[in-house]
Amino acid sequence: MTNGPGSGRTFAVDVTASGNPEHGFDVFRHSWEAQVGEAYPAPAFAPGSTGDFRISARAVKAHDSVIADVHSESLIGTNEGLSPQRDDQVLMHVVRRHTWSFTRRRDGRLTVPAGQFMLQRSGPPTFEVAQHTTAKVLILPAQALGPPAPDRLITGSAASAEMRLLLAHVNLVGETVQDLTPAGARAAHNALIELVKGVLRQRADGTQPRLGHALVRAAKDLAETRLADPDLSPSTLARELSVSVRTLHRAFAAAEETVAGYIRRSRLERARLELLAPAGRPSVSELAAHWQFADSSHFIRAFKSQYGRTPAEFARTSGGAEPGADSGQGDSQSR
Repeated sequence: MTNGPGSGRTFAVDVTASGNPEHGFDVFRHSWEAQVGEAYPAPAFAPGSTGDFRISARAVKAHDSVIADVHSESLIGTNEGLSPQRDDQVLMHVVRRHTWSFTRRRDGRLTVPAGQFMLQRSGPPTFEVAQHTTAKVLILPAQALGPPAPDRLITGSAASAEMRLLLAHVNLVGETVQDLTPAGARAAHNALIELVKGVLRQRADGTQPRLGHALVRAAKDLAETRLADPDLSPSTLARELSVSVRTLHRAFAAAEETVAGYIRRSRLERARLELLAPAGRPSVSELAAHWQFADSSHFIRAFKSQYGRTPAEFARTSGGAEPGADSGQGDSQSR
């Protein structure tokens, strides 16, 4: 816990080493309620005769929403939810590793694997099993999402364009929450609600100004996974994120960047890191081809413009051998 604009907005607890399920949950509950506050009490949890409760969690609050990174070493038991008077929240589990299963009398058993999400209203008892599982968990005010969420388990893919935007925003909030003013925390919460609505209706409103930062972050995250792809372009990113190219360019312009400029800078940074390799360093021509520059000359000029030195000069002054020689004329120019 820290002082300042973000004071009281973070939470962390680790009971993965607990040998007693009831004791582990009690420690978790007391820590949660002391740090997160009474507005979001921890739900009652009953491990049962063969149950277990060994998890760790790190969470942040944005106004009246909670975003948690949860690792469950072993969670087996019944989540009994909140009291009827507090059945006004929605929970979303985005599973990142292994599976998290939920069983309700009305819905039967639902197993959510990595790459999927599950959304439910808080309240009805749910038997849960999550072992060696990592998930992002969102706790949101149900009223803010509009008409009451259906009282059933809703699932979907975490790879959709709408979920990409949501997760990008969630990561931004986690990185900046300590520095947000109360007004900034409310704005982050409002954007979070709009993005969850987009997931539920399977359509995000890319023209919403408040979603611009999330769109930029999602586009960057997606670009980073495809920097070596010759087909990577603003139109490719826009198509993957289900927005128009114009909307994508407008979001980057608001952040005082261009899409193409970001892609080129990122490719040059990957090339720079390869030049730091102590052995097996690629040649300039190989770097230019791999990172999708037209030829060695274009790569050398771009590299020098960004870093103030040619690739060979950078390699020399960084304490290693120069890039491997080859027959490309561009390599001689780099020297």
